[in-house]
Amino acid sequence: MARKKTETPVPSESVNISDRDIVSTLETNYMPYVMSVIMSRAIPEIDGFKPAHRKLLYTMYKMGLLSGGRIKSADVVGQTMRLNPHGDQAIYETLVRLTRGNDALLHPFIDSKGNFGKQYSRDMAYAASRYTEVKLDAVCAELFQDIDKDTVDMVDNYNGTMKEPLLFPATFPNPLVTPNQGIAVGMASSVCSFNLKEVCQATVHYIADRSCDISKYLLAPDFSTGAQLIYNAASLAEIYATGRGSFKLRAKYRVDAKNNCIEITEIPYTSSIEVIIEKIISLVKANKIKDINDVRDETDLNGLRITLDIKRGTNTDLLMHKLFSQTPLCDTFNCNFNFLVDGRPKIMGVKEILGEWLRFRVSCIRRQTAYDIEKKTAQAHLLEGLSQILLNIDMAIKIIRQTEEDRMVIPNLTAGFNIDQPQAEFIADIKLRNLNKEHILNRVNELDILNKEIAGLNEILGSDKKIEEIISRQLKDVAKKYGKHRRTEIISGEQLIEIPDEALIEDYGVKVLLTEHNYFKKIAMSSLRAAFEQNMKDNDRIIQEFETVNKAGLLFFSDRYNVYKVRAYEIADCRASSMGEYLPNMLGMEENERIISMAAAAGYTGFMLFGFANGRVAKVSLDAYATKVNRKKLVNAYSDKSEIVYAGFIKQDADFLAIRDSDKALLFNTSLLAPNAAKNAMGAQVITLRKNTSMSRLIPAKQYICENIEAYRYKKIPGAGHFIPLPERLANGLTSS
Repeated sequence: MARKKTETPVPSESVNISDRDIVSTLETNYMPYVMSVIMSRAIPEIDGFKPAHRKLLYTMYKMGLLSGGRIKSADVVGQTMRLNPHGDQAIYETLVRLTRGNDALLHPFIDSKGNFGKQYSRDMAYAASRYTEVKLDAVCAELFQDIDKDTVDMVDNYNGTMKEPLLFPATFPNPLVTPNQGIAVGMASSVCSFNLKEVCQATVHYIADRSCDISKYLLAPDFSTGAQLIYNAASLAEIYATGRGSFKLRAKYRVDAKNNCIEITEIPYTSSIEVIIEKIISLVKANKIKDINDVRDETDLNGLRITLDIKRGTNTDLLMHKLFSQTPLCDTFNCNFNFLVDGRPKIMGVKEILGEWLRFRVSCIRRQTAYDIEKKTAQAHLLEGLSQILLNIDMAIKIIRQTEEDRMVIPNLTAGFNIDQPQAEFIADIKLRNLNKEHILNRVNELDILNKEIAGLNEILGSDKKIEEIISRQLKDVAKKYGKHRRTEIISGEQLIEIPDEALIEDYGVKVLLTEHNYFKKIAMSSLRAAFEQNMKDNDRIIQEFETVNKAGLLFFSDRYNVYKVRAYEIADCRASSMGEYLPNMLGMEENERIISMAAAAGYTGFMLFGFANGRVAKVSLDAYATKVNRKKLVNAYSDKSEIVYAGFIKQDADFLAIRDSDKALLFNTSLLAPNAAKNAMGAQVITLRKNTSMSRLIPAKQYICENIEAYRYKKIPGAGHFIPLPERLANGLTSS
């Protein structure tokens, strides 16, 4: 039976993804998302708000919450969803940050009742919206001033059922008053807050003189959490000029000597209680801070408080300096003043922000003035028509009475008094009781007042100077009504207690060991026991060990004429059971390079002694290895003219034994050697050598086994030395050449 031939079905239309243009795909699918995030979510605009803030506050304004009592937050959240369809939880989180209870803003926009968490706490959760109550704070009157007078553009909401403002016509430069942070796609914004009174004062001076020095009036950023700002003129000048830069904030504390504790009462805006406490606990557990017995969060209704119980006799200034350098008690605020201006993101300095805000505010005043002129002109026009019937009230009544059809009243009045339709409708709507001469005269007299007001408004509309005067006057009123004293204290670098970095390092006794295979150990003396055994690799042995302190500098001399410099505290403590640090890896040594000796440089006093195969010995002052900068490696650490046979540190002059080819020895005191200032000095000839002989060893006299070592003493150098008896050679492991 023949097998049927099968064919794979081919779709009539197939899409080859690889043939797609990646650029057009990104433009079609990704770019709308990018623009939405930048324009509608993350970057604030020149009124200082993001769209989510603006939608929430405008909803509350339309609900009449600028006056009256508070209502449930859940009600506000529900109403806001008419403008912001992103979900109730996102809206409520936005509301929480704007409240007085959350303490995130210097000038909260929402008066609140209930638990709204705290900006300075990561774990202090806010209550659900059904339990809290809110209304607009009084300062919001400045945000919405004349918003119903066409001061800003109004647009449709997402479903076209209502209007919302594109911006708020705020009467003060809110971009610099309200802190804002946002991450968009490919860009971000990070704006610190400034004191409202200072911002208003600086803006008034800027309006009067565009070239004024803003820093005279706008002293420094100010935060709702207080703390201290470490003033750096250069850093702030860069931020003011470019909108980019950073400054440091640090916590405020007080020492309670009676209860032996430190109370931290204000922390940096960028930090939180929990992060600070966790970091302090980790430092205590790591034994890096030993002066703290306990750390507690005692924050209550009276405000923030972190309490540190400390040991008696603790230097509190030194302890706080350690904490400032190692915990978020001192933190950095990074500025990136990125705002949307006319729909485009723009990074601006303080003056440029004020300039853009002023341009926007002038536009608001101009639009409001034009709106008032239009309304008053229309009212004046109606009153002009009313003045026509003053001449013959009886005629107006007669026309209305004799008109048989209602639709003909307006045309008959228009024809009878030579007025237009709006004027006729205005007259026709006057109540019968007001058709008396006195009432009409009073209304007509209003015309003069209106004409004067219109003339004044036209003057304002045609004069930028007058508009700026209005803005300045409003700024002064805002500063007077809502201005507060600074919360963040400004401290200069000179006010800080200068504590050198060395003081932050704990000093204690340590024992250091160097092995033949170039392993190094640093063991705290407190961890050593009476009987302990050093763990080492097979066939390895200790070639050098001594006691020093944790703050001492360590010098490692290699067989490549290099010296490596390390601070003892830079190397982690270990135990006797540990293998220690492998020096070639730790020091970044050259391939096959070996450490032959180490020394502790405590104050760089004492000498390094180098013995060479040519019989010369150099006594180099240890301060020859001291450097002004923290260099990790020095070359030409000792002479390379002859093979090195000994390198060691001596604190003061001592007796040494120079041995020639294991058969002759010479005892001398290093006081016979003149100190050398140069690291690579050849030194002085100590033992005279015959042809084909060399100095094979240089040994500290106390390490040499001998009944009468003084027999080898030479009071002058060089010398030929004395022969070593065979028993001594065997006792000291010396072999004949």
